[in-house]
Amino acid sequence: MKITVIGGGGVRSMFLAKSIAQKAEKLRIDELCFMDNDPKKLYIYGKMAKRVASMICPKMNFSLTLDAKEAVLNADYVITTIRAGGDAMRAKDERIALDKGVLGQETTGAAGFSFAMRSVPALAEYCELIKKYSNSNVKVFNFTNPAGVVSQTLRDMGYDFTYGICDAPSGMLRSFAMLYGVSPESVTAQVYGLNHLSYFKSVKLNGREILPELIENDEAYKKTDMRYFEKSLLMDRKCILNEYLYYFYYREQAVSNILNADKTRGEQICEINEKMTAELSEMDVENDFEGCLSVFNKWYGMREASYMASETGVKRAQPWEFDIFGEDEGGYAGVALKFIENAQSGKTGEMIICVPNGGAIEGLRDDDVVEITCDVGESGCVPHRIGAVDEQNLELIRRVKIYERLASKAIINKDKSAAIQALTLHPLVNSYSLAKTLVNEYIEHNKKYSQGWK
Repeated sequence: MKITVIGGGGVRSMFLAKSIAQKAEKLRIDELCFMDNDPKKLYIYGKMAKRVASMICPKMNFSLTLDAKEAVLNADYVITTIRAGGDAMRAKDERIALDKGVLGQETTGAAGFSFAMRSVPALAEYCELIKKYSNSNVKVFNFTNPAGVVSQTLRDMGYDFTYGICDAPSGMLRSFAMLYGVSPESVTAQVYGLNHLSYFKSVKLNGREILPELIENDEAYKKTDMRYFEKSLLMDRKCILNEYLYYFYYREQAVSNILNADKTRGEQICEINEKMTAELSEMDVENDFEGCLSVFNKWYGMREASYMASETGVKRAQPWEFDIFGEDEGGYAGVALKFIENAQSGKTGEMIICVPNGGAIEGLRDDDVVEITCDVGESGCVPHRIGAVDEQNLELIRRVKIYERLASKAIINKDKSAAIQALTLHPLVNSYSLAKTLVNEYIEHNKKYSQGWK
């Protein structure tokens, strides 16, 4: 089996390589290809990933390439994790919104639309190559942000072999498992909503419902990503919230915290990645891998410690270090690998993934891409029937889904009017005049990547 990673020169490439290498023999993965269009980053982070994979599973054939056609040729599965325009464009996306008092977070906020203007055209080109050169039953797992808009748009464009993946829900479940001192497989959940806007309506430990006790558990607000919410909010909603719902339920607090911080999250990451890449570019990955790993741990540890810290005022206390041979923490590669494992095993397993609704959540269209618990097996991916949901939760989901649909239409047709409609309806913009200004600035900002808007 061949797995291809498009965006293999990203700073998280070693995490992907570790996850895949640890499952390679079990899943019969004999070929892994990391592709990137940035030779400098592929040389650094791709080579580090290759070294990690060889230490874990030396029998697996691992290749690096700048050639997209070569990368997807005969691929069985493709993971896309690209950042069109790089970190600097993301930082500017966010600042354009923040300068108008609008949340600019790259997936949930208005900046996500700008990022999607770059992400979708790039991914569509890769999807065309995949249709032509990969195996006929290929599956594409998209982790490129903003995953909600991107997943909806790719499906609207007819790429029905694409699935949106995110590690936030699985990361939340893993933190619950750690809280109870059990294996991650012991904790399951019924989740519904959209990417970065999902609700946990049930959490079970070995089949026993624990959601009410989690909501009441003060330790959960210290040791899991429930830390971003007040207990009273979760008691009111009678469910656990995806961490990114912080931006909706504490909008003014998030904007104020970001504006009062020295740097936005995008600016922090841009600076950290630039300094890390500059230091690593002076080193020899092949002959001083341990030294390179030490440098990586230093800079990436700073990145992890600052996660959502500016926006929420809450820092993660747990120290971070990349452990090559430690238990795999899953991440988005873990989501993709679990899909593959379920498809191969002949058994059906539960996982949380972004797929068309197909009647699972009442009040949404069948073709609306939702983030939901699914049964995945040999026969495909079937979302759990959730049915009617809390009307307050549904109202927010529907509002953001209409935004995503309009954003999809706008990006496919380069339709400025649809883009303005989309951001006008976005709950974190909620203004025609602001939407019009933002769209004009984002079209100008992205003119190098997407021309012909009208």
